[in-house]
Order: sequence, then structure tokens, then C-alpha cells
Amino acid sequence: MRYPHMGAGIGLALGALGLHIPVAAATDDSDVRIDPWNAYPGSTVTVSTRACDPDADYGKGWSRVGGEFHLFEGDEEGVLTGQFQIPEATRPGSDTVTLKCPPLTKVTETYQVTGRPPSGSVSAGFGPAEDTGMGLALGGGLLVTAAAGGVVWMCRRPKDNRP
Repeated sequence: MRYPHMGAGIGLALGALGLHIPVAAATDDSDVRIDPWNAYPGSTVTVSTRACDPDADYGKGWSRVGGEFHLFEGDEEGVLTGQFQIPEATRPGSDTVTLKCPPLTKVTETYQVTGRPPSGSVSAGFGPAEDTGMGLALGGGLLVTAAAGGVVWMCRRPKDNRP
């Protein structure tokens, strides 16, 4: 009785994996590469493309967020590369990059602008770890009080209820 259930579980797992194959194959067919794909305000975005003629050595790009930028020959043959900066005041959302290069080639690609990554320590509890003031004394006092209450409770319990 256990084997039909195991076979159904294995079949469902393989089916779910099979559904991901077309998605993985679809992500690799773009002629435009944007790095990083999830950029944040203040970061530099690098755009590379193979969509242009292999003999082309120049192109133009435009981003709604970053404005105009130029594409020049990259490290690889047939690849044009350009960069632009995302302004600090940019709100999170999607941005579209449009690239134009000879001979009359125009391609677009969309990427995500995310929120600013966190910097510094997380403010939690009574303050930063180097705090040695009133917060630390209060926290220590609460711990001592809880420990003393536990000891008193253990001592006052009847002997037949103790572990």
C-alpha cells in the first residue's frame, strides 16, 4: 500500500521540476545582459549586448532612470558595453533600457531597481553593543530578578512534585 503513494510523490516532484525547465531556457535567450539585475540607488549598472553587428564599435543606450549612455567595444569580440549610474533619489521599481546600434538595431530589456541595502548595525534591544550605560544595568537587573524568582519558586515547591 505504501508504494503507490511513493510513486505519486516522485511523479509530482519530477513534474514540478519539469515545469521549471522552460523558464530556465527562456532566461538565456536575451541579447542584452544587465549587471546587476537588481540594482539599488547609487550603484553603477553595466549593460552588454550582442545584438549589434559584429563589426559595430559604437552604440547608444537610454534608461528611464539613468538617462543616456554610450556603448563601446567590450572585452569580447562582437560585444558592446556601456555603464550608467542610478541616481540616489530613485524609487524602487522596474526600469527599461533601450539600446540602438548599427545597422538599425534596437533592443530593450527590463531590470529591477531595489531599495537601498542596509548599512551599519541593526538597532534592536537597548541600543548598540558598545552601550554600557543604563540600558545594560537595567537588562542585567531583569536577568538577576528572573533567576532569583526561579530559585525561590523551586525551593517553595512541595517535595513530591520535584523532578
